[in-house]
Amino acid sequence: MKTLDSIIKDNQQLADFLTAFRRERHQHPELSNEEFETTKVLRAELEKHGIDILDLPLKTGLVAEIKGGKPGKTVVLRSDIDALPILEEAEVDYISKNSGCMHACGHDFHMSAALGAAILLKLKQAELQGTVRILFQAAEETGLGAIDVVNTGVLKDVEVIFGIHNDPTLPVGTLGTKPNALTAGVDRFEIKINAKGAHAARPHDGNDPIIILSHLINMVQSIISRNSPSHENAVVSITQVHSGSTWNVIPDNAYLEGTVRTFSQEVRELIEQRFRAIVNGVKTAFAAEIEFFWHAGPPSVMNAPEWVDFTLNIARENGFEAKLVEASPIGEDFAFYQREIPGVFVMVGSGGPYALHHPKFRVDDKALFPTANYLAELAFAYLAKQAQ
Repeated sequence: MKTLDSIIKDNQQLADFLTAFRRERHQHPELSNEEFETTKVLRAELEKHGIDILDLPLKTGLVAEIKGGKPGKTVVLRSDIDALPILEEAEVDYISKNSGCMHACGHDFHMSAALGAAILLKLKQAELQGTVRILFQAAEETGLGAIDVVNTGVLKDVEVIFGIHNDPTLPVGTLGTKPNALTAGVDRFEIKINAKGAHAARPHDGNDPIIILSHLINMVQSIISRNSPSHENAVVSITQVHSGSTWNVIPDNAYLEGTVRTFSQEVRELIEQRFRAIVNGVKTAFAAEIEFFWHAGPPSVMNAPEWVDFTLNIARENGFEAKLVEASPIGEDFAFYQREIPGVFVMVGSGGPYALHHPKFRVDDKALFPTANYLAELAFAYLAKQAQ
C-alpha cells in the first residue's frame, strides 16, 4: 500500500523542485489578470520539459497539453494562479516581496501541483491512453476568470474536468469531496438610497435615508427565514452600511452592501426576485430614490455524482485518507466549467492553522508532491478507464 511518505521518497528530486518552485512563486504573487510573470515562468518550465502549450487568446494564464501515445478521450486538470491584495504576515522565510499582494488562498500550491502533474504525465506519455490538458487559470479571485477560458472553446472536445483546492481545515494527507453542491453560488448586492436630509431636530422637513435603510436591513433578512425553503441552505449577509457624518444632521444618502450564498439555482433566483420586490416596495412606501445593483458571481460547484467515488478511490490508492465532506459557502468559479462538461472539485488538506485569505495563511509543503502525483494518477486512471 502506498503512503504519502513513500511517494515523496520515490520522487524526492521532483518533490524538492516543486517545493522550491512554489516558494519562489509565493514570493512573487500577482493579482487577477496581472499574472504576466507567473504565466511566463510557467511557460518556461513547461517548455523545458517538452510539454506543449496551446495557442489560445488568453491575456494571462495558459493551457498545456499532453497527447498520449495511444488514442483516447480528453480530460482537463485545472489549477489557478492569481493572488490577493493582502499584506502578508505569515512567519515564513519566503514571504511575499510584492508588498500588499499575497498568495493567501494557496494558488501557488495549486499551480505547483498542476505543474508537477504535467511533468509526471509527460514521463508516462507513451502509456497515456488519450489527451490531458492542464489548465493554469488566471483571475479566479474575481469569480469570472473561468469564463475567459470557456470562451476559448478549449473544453469543446473534453469529457470531464477535475480541479483541486487546498483546505486548511483538513490535515495533510486528507482529501475530501462530495456529489452535487460542494461550494455556494456567490452574488453581491448594493443598495444606494437618495432621499432628503434635514436638521435632526426637524426630521419632518426631510426624508430620512437611515430610516429607509433600517427597514431594508430588516426586510431582506426575512427572505431566508420566510421565503427560502427550510431544507435549503442560504445566507444573506450585509457587510457594509454607510450614512451620515455628524450627530445633528439627517443625511441625504445611505448605502449598504453585502453578499448572498446559495446552493441551488432555484433559491438563488428566488432571493434575487425577493430583493428586487422589497427594494421596489420600500421605494414606493417612502417616496425615495433607491438604486439596486445585483452582481452575479459564480454558481454553486456541482460535482458529477458518477465521478465522485472514482476521485476518492484514486486518492486512497495513492496514500490519501479520502472522505466525503460537507458543502462550503465559499465561492469558486470552477462551477463555470461544470456548466459545460461534468467535473469534480476536490479539497486537499493543507494543514492550517490559518484560514484562507488570512494574512498569516500558509500551506504545508508536505502536501505538495502527493497532490501533484494524485492529479497525474487521476488523469491517467480516467483515460485508462474510458479506453476499456
